[in-house]
Amino acid sequence: MISFRYSYILFAIVAMAFFSCDKDPEVPNEEELITTLIYTLSPIDSGEVVVFSFRDADGDGGLDPVIVQGVLQANTTYNGLIQLLNESVSPVEDITTEVEEEAEDHQFFYTFSDGMVTHTYTDQDANGKPVGISTRLTAGTASQGMMTIVLRHLPDKTASGVSEGDVTNAGGETDIEVSFLLMVE
Repeated sequence: MISFRYSYILFAIVAMAFFSCDKDPEVPNEEELITTLIYTLSPIDSGEVVVFSFRDADGDGGLDPVIVQGVLQANTTYNGLIQLLNESVSPVEDITTEVEEEAEDHQFFYTFSDGMVTHTYTDQDANGKPVGISTRLTAGTASQGMMTIVLRHLPDKTASGVSEGDVTNAGGETDIEVSFLLMVE
């Protein structure tokens, strides 16, 4: 009887030691490197596709990013589609897919100089909250200003104004923020 107890205690000690060993911790949702943001605007009726892009091949620091800015046509409505890439690896990694898979944890915010453009979200997560990979923009009259695109990780999508695209109360962490000179002609 005594040897059974000692065997049981020895087994319990070995099991605890085995299951409590430090292993490499798994980092959930480890932040991905985003080197490229491409925002493609296709006019609903007729006209030219407009592409805004930001490329920073080496990430923060080092080389300056390459920014391409487009010109919107006045009083025109566009369907927008955003794409995020990590072009520092081969093959190129499409980060947009990860944002789609974790839609509840992400939201794009678009801000424009006053009155230049109105925007609406045309996609949503499983909870009916906006994501912003897909959007609709309507350009106003001829003007010039700024367009800023921000991707937040873990925003509070229930906070005041967040579902309408106001980043002020969103919280969370900024995964990428890019500003473009925006011209409406």
